[in-house]
Amino acid sequence: MLQQQIKEEMRESMKAREETKTMVLKGLLSAFTNELVAQRKKPSEELPDADALNVIKKAVKQRKDSIEQFEKGGREDLVSKEKAELEILNAYLPEMINKEEIEKIARAKKEELGIDDKAKMGMLIGALMKDLKDKADGGDVKEVVEGLF
Repeated sequence: MLQQQIKEEMRESMKAREETKTMVLKGLLSAFTNELVAQRKKPSEELPDADALNVIKKAVKQRKDSIEQFEKGGREDLVSKEKAELEILNAYLPEMINKEEIEKIARAKKEELGIDDKAKMGMLIGALMKDLKDKADGGDVKEVVEGLF
């Protein structure tokens, strides 16, 4: 299970004195516990992999948002810190497909649904996100679909 794997890797990173990785993994384990409590489960229980992936995705999104804000504020020191943390988190997510693949799928789905009106763009994005659930970033899907109109 993902939670067990992360616990093991945290122990290893502590022994190897990898401060950034240890901090990120401790934060993830804490977020897992918070999620268990939110689901009215005991903190000592294991979080299912699907829920653990959702927690990791939230952490990735937070890092991306922080990077964007720090870049606007000219804080390169914090940008590099957040990017390092993001790299650690991305290792636990499934492989994402690239924009070219998304575009091929989006064009096919657009034809299949018969969408030619920009007003129905949201319907196309929704259908694609349903199909590409854990395989594509939502921001990338939105960007590709906007490019089709």
